[in-house]
Amino acid sequence: MPYTAADWPITAALLQFPHELPAGGTVQDADASVWLDVFTEVREAGFTNVDLFDGWVRPGDLSAKRLDELKATAQAAGVGAPAISAIRRSVIDAQSWEGNLAYSHRTLEAAAHLGCEVVSFGLHQALTPAQREQLWFWTVEGHQDPVGDSETWDKAVTRIRELGTHAAELGLLVSLEMYEDTYLGTGDSAVRLLQDIDLPNVGLNPDLGNLVRVHRRIEDIHELIAKTMPYANYWHVKNYLRDENLARGHFSAMPAPLESGVISYREAFKAALEHGFQGIICTEHYGGDGLSVSATNQRYLREQILPKTTGYQLGTPLVAQGRQQLQAS
Repeated sequence: MPYTAADWPITAALLQFPHELPAGGTVQDADASVWLDVFTEVREAGFTNVDLFDGWVRPGDLSAKRLDELKATAQAAGVGAPAISAIRRSVIDAQSWEGNLAYSHRTLEAAAHLGCEVVSFGLHQALTPAQREQLWFWTVEGHQDPVGDSETWDKAVTRIRELGTHAAELGLLVSLEMYEDTYLGTGDSAVRLLQDIDLPNVGLNPDLGNLVRVHRRIEDIHELIAKTMPYANYWHVKNYLRDENLARGHFSAMPAPLESGVISYREAFKAALEHGFQGIICTEHYGGDGLSVSATNQRYLREQILPKTTGYQLGTPLVAQGRQQLQAS
């Protein structure tokens, strides 16, 4: 049965919650009461699910006992954890790819232990010193995957396929997060990479916000939506205000609620639903009280954008194909 606005699984991103604790130490090693405080805050903001963003806690580096504790703590707060987003662990990082690949496999194992449905990976790498000095890190260029480098491209295909195969054995979906200046940084490149990987349980996380926020010319948003939505199986949603003055070469962008930015999520969801999208959604927002803005974004999706009944036509959903393949195996 297709989801409706009332029951569509929407998670809160945990971007606003730091890994380091004010009094010292990290969330990773903290008492479960620290986790409970965060999960409770998320629940009180109106969410019943969280994305276990690994900038907050790294499930792939927790013992089985601690994973059980994490799951029990989320349940005690009244939230589910159907997804993990593993970020800045590129499997083609020239210096760290082996460790990143091993960590990604551990994250899949942790996701299966926790009962998650999907793990989102990307090819974005660690922020540069210049990016860390900015209010908004995307205002200066970071790492760029080498364009036209067939050897590096093939490494990305092979290593992500390895992760996808492992995920299928565990009954998980893999979603590849679109991100500027990586092989997942344009509509055409992201689709080509996915097609080269060629696994039914591997799809796209079409994080359009990552591509529209850069301070330079961007791909046409309508074309980007049309190219990527047929492949979506998980979705980070966020938006940005954007200004351009081509004559002066001036570009700027800053975070905005979903309904206020340059991406029309009405258009994007219409396209996604036409192609059968039935994936989990994660609401994100950078800066300020990001959790409250994410909660506003959830209400916007449920009240204005998502279908109110199941009486709508779905295309052939990639996410359902992946689920069916996993069930068959």
